[in-house]
Formats: sequence, structure tokens, C-alpha cells
Amino acid sequence: MSSAIAASRGMPSLTKLTSLYLRVPSAKAAPLRSFSSIARNPGSLCPGKPGNLISHKPWTTSNPPRYFSASAVSLHGHVDPPKAGEELYVTFIDKEGDEHKIAVNKGDNLLTIAQAHDIEMEGACEGSCACSTCHVVVEDEEMFDKIPEATDDENDMLDLAFGLTETSRLGCQIVMTPELDGLRVKLPSATRNMQASNFGKK
Repeated sequence: MSSAIAASRGMPSLTKLTSLYLRVPSAKAAPLRSFSSIARNPGSLCPGKPGNLISHKPWTTSNPPRYFSASAVSLHGHVDPPKAGEELYVTFIDKEGDEHKIAVNKGDNLLTIAQAHDIEMEGACEGSCACSTCHVVVEDEEMFDKIPEATDDENDMLDLAFGLTETSRLGCQIVMTPELDGLRVKLPSATRNMQASNFGKK
């Protein structure tokens, strides 16, 4: 729209609108401020002056500021290496019979450990005890007895596990403690993913 037509209709010209909303900072513009300084004085972002890129209206109770937030990044299968002298050891025996001895921290669970070290443990429910795809078989019965007793939810999921044994547990529910140092678990030859089976029927 030309300036003449805009003026005849009582509208600001394109040049004026551009200078109002898309003002290019000059060489004397204030330096960038840190987020902490903005947080202490958020009103400084929208002082109500023309040319402000965020808003040309002052903040009021009817026109409150809008803040942005972000969720923390979830790192699946991420574990920190143990500190020297604080290592606990767990050995995974995979489906081919190969053994993988891993140094871990107290508090790590077997599903997270396995996924962090590229051991084939599915964990379809991401450790929420809602599937049986992280099923493991504890090799030593004495070590099995040191693991806290399974909850009702875990037992319900174990009933769906492939190749269930007397020493079967869900990897996501086994948390490493000093009492479990030296734990050896075997991965079954197959898993039963009920969710994938349901999708396949559709």
C-alpha cells in the first residue's frame, strides 16, 4: 500500500509501521543482558515504547507477560560411571551366551545398566513395571534371595514373561546394592511384548 493511499485512509504508512515494529538496533543499543537480570526486572523487556519487538503495550493485570519453560531432557539408558573404590559388579549373560561384566553404581537398576551398555534388553514400558520385556533370570539362588521381594505388579508382569523360572525377575525392578555385588543374570532367548502383539492384530 502506498503512503498516499494509507494517508487518505487514515492509516500509518508502511515506512512508519516498519520503523515502529521492526526497528533495527543502532550501534548505541544497550548490550545484551543476562537472564538473571531480566528475571529481576522483567518489566524492562516491555517498557511500552514504540519499536519494542516484544510488545508496544505496557504490562497490566489484563495484559500479563508470558513466560517460556522447557521440560528436562530425559536420557534413556544413561548411567554415570562409578567412582574409584565404589564399584559394584553385575554380569549379564546375553542370548548368545556371551558374558558382559559391568562396573556400576549403587542405586542403578539392571534395565538402565543394560541399555547404557548396548545389551539387548528391550524395556518396552521404559521401566514402569508394565511389561515383561526386561525379564532376567538370576543365576545364583542365594543372590536371588538377597533381592527385595517382588511386588504384586511385578509378579503380574512376570506371569506374562517368556521362559519363566523360579529365579525370574524384571530387570527394571532390580536395584544394585552392595549386597548384590557380583550379581549374574541371564537374558531369556525371547521376550513377549504384549503391546506389539496387540498392534499386530489391528
